Amino acid sequence: MKKYTKLIALMMALAMILSLAACGGNSGKETTTTTDETTTTEPSETDSTAATGSNVLKVHFDVEVASLDPQIATDGTSFEVIAATTEGLYSVDAEGNPILALAEKVDKSEDGLTYTFTLRDAQWSNGTPVTANDFVFAWRRLVDPAVVSEYSFIAAIANIKNAAAITAGEVPVDQLGVTAKDDKTLEVTLDVPVPFFESLLAFPSFLPVNEAFFTEKGESFGTSPDTVISNGPFSLTAYEPAATSISLAKSTTYWDAANVKLDGIDYQVIKDSQQTMLSYQNGDLDVATLSGEQVEQFQADPEFHSIMAGYLWYISPNQTVAGLENLNLRMALALAYDKEAVAKNILKDGSIVADFAVPTKLATGPDGKDFRETTGTYLSTDKAKAAQYWDKAKTELGISEVKYTMIVEDTESAINVAQFIQSEIQTTLPGVTIEIETMPKKNRVERMQAGDFELGLTRWGPDYADPMTYLDMWTTGSPNNYGFWSNADYDAIVNSAKSGDLALDINKRWEELKKAEKIAMDEAVIFPVYQKGDAVMYKSTVAGIEFHSVGINRIYKNATKN
Repeated sequence: MKKYTKLIALMMALAMILSLAACGGNSGKETTTTTDETTTTEPSETDSTAATGSNVLKVHFDVEVASLDPQIATDGTSFEVIAATTEGLYSVDAEGNPILALAEKVDKSEDGLTYTFTLRDAQWSNGTPVTANDFVFAWRRLVDPAVVSEYSFIAAIANIKNAAAITAGEVPVDQLGVTAKDDKTLEVTLDVPVPFFESLLAFPSFLPVNEAFFTEKGESFGTSPDTVISNGPFSLTAYEPAATSISLAKSTTYWDAANVKLDGIDYQVIKDSQQTMLSYQNGDLDVATLSGEQVEQFQADPEFHSIMAGYLWYISPNQTVAGLENLNLRMALALAYDKEAVAKNILKDGSIVADFAVPTKLATGPDGKDFRETTGTYLSTDKAKAAQYWDKAKTELGISEVKYTMIVEDTESAINVAQFIQSEIQTTLPGVTIEIETMPKKNRVERMQAGDFELGLTRWGPDYADPMTYLDMWTTGSPNNYGFWSNADYDAIVNSAKSGDLALDINKRWEELKKAEKIAMDEAVIFPVYQKGDAVMYKSTVAGIEFHSVGINRIYKNATKN
């Protein structure tokens, strides 16, 4: 996800409390913007020793962790590990509501523009106290254009004073509205009130970083246990980039260690679903994600659980590639494959057909109804219409055939979905050839960020519970607008809903966001495929894992294993 070329501060009043979530993956430059006089020491022996024994939770991942740098990470897998090792001002409870974490108390000004946080007594795993400057340093890194954080935009969504202008290179980094009044007092100033501000602060991009430790480690920060310190429930004991296993041990220095029951977590990256279930059945995994035929095989098992996730999977067409700028060709491709078959016959994990850009069960409007309940559906499978659009495209483009490569991450489910869509399109649209190129997720994301692709099967998980977390992606200049689409009417609606007149009229804003989705779908900016469902197995001896469709997908602080 490239840095925004233009950021506009988000909305003013919005009468709802929103929660948050996550998505992407890349690396960035180091930067030093403040001075921290605290000296660091090596991590303690206790916190750097791997946890062993029966009370270590063994968890399955199907993709690698891309980054353990809170301001650089962009994917849900990385966020899950980061959230287990690092804590911010807020966390979330089992229902996804924000709760105080490293902040012991918060004072809010009457105008909603100033938050003053008092930090509790807490320390990093190397014995260094957690201070207000750790947040100042981290948040300045987040917005610093020299760092090129892919999630710099979220500081503008939070409306932290000057965040958008700083990221755009218009204002110095030290003008960000965050100040360490003393070691225990953090003051945050907003440009406009944001009712869901506290929920956003539980998002990993807002987690603290100790400046002295970061400076000492330099470019190696976040790449190994020796270059990571934690202040959360667990500490990193084994990890290297692209590793197939990541190990955490219960932190002895965590302020709330008495309430953490697990001795540690071992993550194992297994991409083959059959190997995953073999590992689960022989006891090498306590938590595993199923796919395809496995769902039917195990859905009657008492250890089987179906969880609706917020992730939207879709194909992004790069409109700078010859032919894909043609609306009729995009419409032909978008309508040519059977989404129901993808969800029911390929995935079989509770995923549902996506005929939309904003998922179901994401956000509730001022009418008390889910966004999807009162708006339409778009780009539903229709192979006859797809063929008609293809005929029009051939005439307009002066061609009889086209060939495009679709890049896909190398997980079994993604490959299976891509191969099915490939077959469907080539059968429905004679003359269209789709080739598939597989690669690790991190590489796929980097290729799409760079615009080095033709078609890409990708996904997005919501960062917060509002339609804007999706609709903002396709504005002109957005780092997630992989297809480089631009529409002035669409931009006007989204920008007004963030900081203009629509931000002041909740009901009108909601209706206009529906119009924005229709514009994007009518122009086939993306080709929606499915909204993800997770088929999860976890042992009967395991309890207390918190699953979230918006926010960190899985939280383990309160998990137990008997």
